[in-house]
Amino acid sequence: MNSKEVVLSFWKEMQTNDFYKASLKLSEDFECFWPQSNELIVGRENYAKINTYYPAKGKWDFKINSLIGEGTQVVTDVSVTNGVQKARAITFHTVENGLIRKQVEFWPEDFEAPAWRAKWVKKIDCS
Repeated sequence: MNSKEVVLSFWKEMQTNDFYKASLKLSEDFECFWPQSNELIVGRENYAKINTYYPAKGKWDFKINSLIGEGTQVVTDVSVTNGVQKARAITFHTVENGLIRKQVEFWPEDFEAPAWRAKWVKKIDCS
């Protein structure tokens, strides 16, 4: 599999909500960095556990909005929801030897647009 296919298969496994199975797409020395909270997840087992024990309100659904990649680098824009909570993850993946070795993941939060710029933009409903 090329790097894009590896990342697509990772998100496909995440969709099953079997995070231990999804973690098999990660290298044993995998690292996931969340810059906004300054947290580093080290190892595929810790990745599986943090996703398994997340206090979700239901099954997670993952929708790939965009995927681009070149060589070992793949970037995904994924919408995530459990029916109650909605979020978006922008993930920079590094693929080595057919497994994801590293992720840097940003979870931007929605915010209300400032009124001053309303005359230059069109408001979009993304619900």
